Amino acid sequence: MHKDTHCAVVIDCWMNKLGEINFENRPSRYPAFVEDVRKICGTKEIVFGLEDTRGFGRNLAAYLVGRKFEVKHVNPAYTSTVRLANPIIYKDDSYDAYCVARVLRDMVDTLQDAKHEDIFWTIRQIVKRRDLIVKSNVMNKNQLHSQLAYSYPSYRKFFAMIDSKSALCFWENYPSPEYIWNTTPEEIYHTIKPVHQALKIQRIHEIISMIERDGDTRKDYQPERDFIVRNIVKDIRHNKELISEIDDELRKLIPLTGYKLHTMPGIDLVTEAQIISEIGDINRFPDSDKLARFMGLAPVQFSSAGKGKDQRCRNGNRALNAIFHFLAIQMVAVSASGKPRHPVFREYFEQKVKEGKNKPQALVCVARWLVRIIYGMMKTKTEYRPYEKVDDKN
Repeated sequence: MHKDTHCAVVIDCWMNKLGEINFENRPSRYPAFVEDVRKICGTKEIVFGLEDTRGFGRNLAAYLVGRKFEVKHVNPAYTSTVRLANPIIYKDDSYDAYCVARVLRDMVDTLQDAKHEDIFWTIRQIVKRRDLIVKSNVMNKNQLHSQLAYSYPSYRKFFAMIDSKSALCFWENYPSPEYIWNTTPEEIYHTIKPVHQALKIQRIHEIISMIERDGDTRKDYQPERDFIVRNIVKDIRHNKELISEIDDELRKLIPLTGYKLHTMPGIDLVTEAQIISEIGDINRFPDSDKLARFMGLAPVQFSSAGKGKDQRCRNGNRALNAIFHFLAIQMVAVSASGKPRHPVFREYFEQKVKEGKNKPQALVCVARWLVRIIYGMMKTKTEYRPYEKVDDKN
């Protein structure tokens, strides 16, 4: 599956290559492709296998499923294994398609059907877009840190966050100390006050005092560097508006899935959207163990000659693995006062540590427990019901 063209190879049950078809990735070309396949296969039963890693074959899969063909999804890892099994390794579209066909022939009974739920696919696209904007804002903030360090050496002490509303307003109106000396503290106060209602004039005087202690930071081409600061501020503010719009769209879409993961403490809108985008239809997994294996939380057996042990899996869906890892950290966290956020999960974590596991291993156990809980919530589409420990007293 490619962006512009697709390559298909037809084989029989004996792995004999019957034909090869190259066609454009346009819906108008799909009927001709199906007719070409029928001419090659004749009266034989036809099963399609698609290796679609970036969604370029989505339209073709929907077309074939709509025409009542049996369509299977071929994991690229299987194709890569077949390709690497040769003494001389080479790669081109034709041979890749042949490897896909071989995997389809050998694993047709175990491969998943190519089902594409539009709502899960749409959520995944929106989450990807949001992640891209967040990464862009991280780069913008790093650039802003670099620029401000030249003009305001003590800029980190001005505001709690460099990208807060009050901070962005300050950087935009006063990108360098020259603008501070040309105005008064009262004017600065009235400039920032609309975006920071709790601001006090004393804080403005403190900022000016820190700028005075920094000394003279004037350099050549200061107006051009002030332009850079203002440009970065505009980009950060615009990206924040885009993120807010995306969050509004997610709030509309997620309830349509029927999942209620946000009812579980520690799962906000973004985390819920990320989990749904990576898992999709929960019915793909017959039980929580399969879901844990999918994300690489289940141990893997490494043995030979009857000797071996279970080891940590470093494969699987690493994005989903990371989500559950950080979710487990939140569940076992302890507040500044020493009170656990979630006593049941904290108790389970400490129990695993007492059993001899180190803390990373105990976190994996907590994450595995979370997988079972979230799997049940998604399978039954129910809200989170906290577990309450009952003391047995007679």
